[in-house]
Amino acid sequence: MSLKHESYPSSAAFDAINSSLQADNAERKDAVKKGNAIFAFKLKNKEGQEEGWHIDLKEKGAVGKGEAPEGKKADVTLSLSDEDFGKMVAGKTQAQRLFMSGKLKIKGDVMKATKMEPVLKKAQTQAKL
Repeated sequence: MSLKHESYPSSAAFDAINSSLQADNAERKDAVKKGNAIFAFKLKNKEGQEEGWHIDLKEKGAVGKGEAPEGKKADVTLSLSDEDFGKMVAGKTQAQRLFMSGKLKIKGDVMKATKMEPVLKKAQTQAKL
C-alpha cells in the first residue's frame, strides 16, 4: 500500500523512508534504537489542506498514514508545508533552518526531533522529488 497522496507531492518520501527501513532488518533495528520515538508529520498543501503521516521508531520501524499507529500517541509532531518537507527530504534545506524561520513547528519532545535527520538522509537517496 502506497503512502503517497496525490495532493501532497512530497508524500512519496514516506514510501522511500518505509522502503529503506524495511530493506535491512539490522538497519531498522538500529533506527528504532536510535530514534526511540513515534514521529508525526502534519503536512499542509498549497490548497491549505492538512494530512498526517507517522514514522514509528519506537517499536516497529514502519511508516504509516495518520499521526500515530492505532492506540499510540506521537512523541513529537512536526508541522510544515508539503513543499518545505520535500526540500528537507531532498537535502535542499535543513530542519533546523526551517524551525528557526518559523516554517517548521514542533510539538512534543524537541530533542527527539533531532533524531529524525539520519532517517531522512537515508530516504534522500531513494526519494525522487
